[in-house]
This record gives sequence, C-alpha cells and structure tokens, in this order.
Amino acid sequence: MFCLASGRFNLVVDLRSDTVTRPTPAMREAMAHAPLGDDVLGDDPTVMELERECAAMLGMEAGVYVPSGTMGNQIAIATHCQPGDALICEEEAHILYYEVGGPAVHAGAVSWTLPSRLGVMDPAAVEARILKASLHTPGTKIICLENTHNRAGGTITPLDVMAEFAHIAARHEIKVHLDGARVWNAAVGLGVPVREITQHVHTASVCLSKGLCSPVGSVLCGPAEFIERARIWRKRMGGGMRQAGLLAACGLVSLRTMVDRLAEDHARARRTAEAITGLPGLKVDLDSVQTNIVLVSTDQPATEVVARLAEHGIICFPVATNRLRLVFHNDVDDEKTDQAIGAFRAIAAS
Repeated sequence: MFCLASGRFNLVVDLRSDTVTRPTPAMREAMAHAPLGDDVLGDDPTVMELERECAAMLGMEAGVYVPSGTMGNQIAIATHCQPGDALICEEEAHILYYEVGGPAVHAGAVSWTLPSRLGVMDPAAVEARILKASLHTPGTKIICLENTHNRAGGTITPLDVMAEFAHIAARHEIKVHLDGARVWNAAVGLGVPVREITQHVHTASVCLSKGLCSPVGSVLCGPAEFIERARIWRKRMGGGMRQAGLLAACGLVSLRTMVDRLAEDHARARRTAEAITGLPGLKVDLDSVQTNIVLVSTDQPATEVVARLAEHGIICFPVATNRLRLVFHNDVDDEKTDQAIGAFRAIAAS
C-alpha cells in the first residue's frame, strides 16, 4: 500500500475526500490577523462576522458556527424534534449512514427512509410517508434533504424538486432541513446563487471544510429564534469553542474566494469519469457525475483496485464491494488529474 509518510508524498493524488484539502495561504494569513474573543461567551468578532455572512448568503436570519457538518445536522434535528418524533430522509443519507445513529442518540427521533433516483426522493412518496402524531404513531416533524448527495455521487436535487418538498412541508405544517455539506457544489453546478437552493428549506447546515478548503467548521443557519435554541444544543454536545475566530477567519476566506472555483473540480471530475468509463473492468454512470464526485464500478473487488491504484500514487476509498469513490478538490490540479487517469488506464491494461 502507498505510504503517506514516505518521501514520495508529493507524488500522491489524494482522492479520498474533499475534506483533505489544506488551508490556502490566504487562510493562514487571515488566521494570523483575526480579531478574537470567546465564542462561548458570544464575543468573538470573527465568528460573529462569519455567522452573519454565511446566513446572508443563504438568505436566512442567523447562523451558529459548529466544528463539523455532522454536529450541524444533529443539532438541527435535536432542535426541530422532541423524543419520539419522526423524520424522513433518503435511505443512504449522510445523517443516517455516516453520523453514527445520531438522530436516535441525540434527538430520540424515529427515522423513516425512502429510496431515490440519484439521491433525489420522489416527493409524492415523501408526502405519503408523513404521519400525524397520535396515540399509536410518531408525528413527522422534518424532511431531511441532502444536496449534493454524497453516496449517490455528488448529485444535485433540482430546484423544482426542492420547491415541491417545501410545498409538501407547508401543507403538513412541518419543516425541511438541508444537509448542505456540499450545497456550494450544487449551486455552482446549477449556476445559481446558493440562496436559490436554500430558499426552499427552513434550516441548513453548510460545510466550509470540504471543497472550500477551511481546516475546520460548518455553519448551521435558520430563523433567529431557532438558532438561539440550537446554541443550547451546541453547548450540550460540547461544540462550544473559545478563540474560534482563528478558524472562522478561514471560513470567511472560503465564502469570499473559494466558491466559484468549485467549477474546476467539477470539470476535472467529469474529464476523469469520461476517461475511465469503458475501460476493461471499470464503469461510471455519467448521469451521476454532476459535481466533484465520481463513483467507479469495478468487476474486481474494489479493495483490490484501490490497492493497485495506490501503487501508482492514487489514493481513494472503496464505498461498496464493487465500487470506489473519487473526490476532486482544490489540491488536485490538471497534472494530478492526468496522473489519476493514467493510473486507471494502466491497471485496466494490466
């Protein structure tokens, strides 16, 4: 297996996730000069600036800075729900698949799941699953959406479908929460400001530490009264940080300079997908390559293909028995993209 600690580190093309990005020089400079306070006490000016700016971008009243997207999602669910309430989400949603049973542990919520086409649930099926609270049934409190959808391959929920979910929620007097870890990718992919997406939800957790390159952090946004209650859950979960402006300064650089460049990641992902699909033993559903993620189906066990790629300096994750995932980001340029394509061609030919 290729060793990250070896002297050949600069040859590695790290496609495991867009969470592996390193802070940019501008971020390091911002950290050095950030005005600081104590965020738990509510007086860190850089954190407050980040929260205001992110909420404004999303068209929402307020935001709260949290250490991770997982915490943002789980705080949102716990703030929306009481123990025994129900939520609806896609069957491979991040909040269930990668957040260690958080809705049950933190909120005591029941999770109803539905299948999807490329990560997008059928609105009619969602509406049919909504329950009113009764002596026998848990009442549905929120619909949880994920845009882009990680395990579907970074796929985008169209704006008209987002609007349908909003209408359904209004009819049933429930809320919509968005896991917007990669909503910036969705906005760039659609060619619209991010608020065109988030106008259809009540709350959204958005990541700064994936494609936007910040080292740490997400912002949970929503109505001001909701965010004040969410701050209690942040404290309860241990998410209160002190001189967090050091990190929030990076987040401001992310919001101001790193969003539009996501289109470069999308283009490199598409170029790689088109080069891989059709190679012997490998296949990519090009319909699923909508942003910066490429899912590659493999005839051989994915673990074996991943090991062979590592011999060429390409590191990535298997995500199923016969599937691996490639995620493009700021630290993968055209040269490294060419290296990845060459590695796939080499193993397909051998």
